[in-house]
Amino acid sequence: MTAFRTKFPRRAGVSRIWYAGLYSFRGLSAAWRGQAAFRQEALLALVMVPAAFWLGRGAIEQILLVGSVVLVLIVELCNSAIETAVDRIGSELHPLSGAAKDMGSAAVLLCLLQALFVWVLLGIQRFGS
Repeated sequence: MTAFRTKFPRRAGVSRIWYAGLYSFRGLSAAWRGQAAFRQEALLALVMVPAAFWLGRGAIEQILLVGSVVLVLIVELCNSAIETAVDRIGSELHPLSGAAKDMGSAAVLLCLLQALFVWVLLGIQRFGS
């Protein structure tokens, strides 16, 4: 017998997978509606992912190109989750809240720089000399 009960039902099997998918879709929808940066990066991904299959000369290059774009979206979602949680806690300025938001933003910046590095390097390899 469990001493701890939650107000949320425990799901198993196909039901758990179904609801996990619904929650994920809700998260993507919330990010799309509430985060301009996510919208911009998602729209750019709609162009860059097909371009990756043209630019990449083989499966490894295509994986690197697509993966770098998808990684930006993943980290942007994590950054948005951090910002949402911090905003939920309170609206007053606090050094730890600012630091959490700044670190999330820095993670996105590093992903963007990594994606830029991959795309520029493979672009130079394809079109250079």
